[in-house]
Amino acid sequence: MKKLLGLMILGLASASVTVAQTQPKIDEPKPPVTEEQVDMAKRKPSPDDKTSKFDADGKIKRGAAIGAAKKVSLAKAMKNPGKYSSSPILVEGVIIRSCKMEGCWLELAPSKNASAVRIKMKDHAFFVPLDAAGLKAKVEGVMSVKTLSKAEVDHLMNEDGAKFSKINPDGTVTEISFEATGVELTKN
Repeated sequence: MKKLLGLMILGLASASVTVAQTQPKIDEPKPPVTEEQVDMAKRKPSPDDKTSKFDADGKIKRGAAIGAAKKVSLAKAMKNPGKYSSSPILVEGVIIRSCKMEGCWLELAPSKNASAVRIKMKDHAFFVPLDAAGLKAKVEGVMSVKTLSKAEVDHLMNEDGAKFSKINPDGTVTEISFEATGVELTKN
């Protein structure tokens, strides 16, 4: 009888361990995922994205085909970005600098010594070469004015080589931004 009772207790203990092992564990809270992390998870650059490989016409094309949108002077668009926030436009300029990690943004100016606008690739769906600085670019997309968080500013400056002319006292930056659906690069 004692043996039977002992076996039953052993069986119950074994069953409770098995049940406990199959129960889902409660996860510890995770830090919030940023919009940029979500975007980056969607698309990673291929090795071909990071190099300047020109086609037979001397162009590098990334993203959607460009040319259907209304052409607007980049300087004019930068003076009144809100006017160009609802429908796509086509702008041209010279690339001042680009993201050094993946090529997910570039700074485009009407000329080498002019003010630039940050161009981000829509949904991180495509990238520009890491050595794109100095190339001419035609870019199609939509303009906006955005306030970047301190975390975004720090990331862009420390990891990607971005420069900002005016950082707000709280570490944020309000900037003219451009979300590109397509780009076409040529040698300057």
